[in-house]
Amino acid sequence: MPEESPKPTPNEPTDMSDLPPSAKLVAKTLEYEGESTQAGLAESTRLPARTVRFALTQLEESGIVTSRISFVDARQRVYSLAKAEE
Repeated sequence: MPEESPKPTPNEPTDMSDLPPSAKLVAKTLEYEGESTQAGLAESTRLPARTVRFALTQLEESGIVTSRISFVDARQRVYSLAKAEE
């Protein structure tokens, strides 16, 4: 019987190959352009806002992306890549 790979717990980084293409695109956009809001990511990636929202949820649950409340507009969140532990 093959061994099952352990399921990642929330906020534990996972392999990017397990994520949908939209999440990979959002992660790469954050890597190249730095932190951004959901609206900014939708504009940069040219993906629908709903798709970006889903991708960000997947990335946050995987521990790849973190978010904080925007200091400019408290109604928005600013997303950035999680810092890699060294």
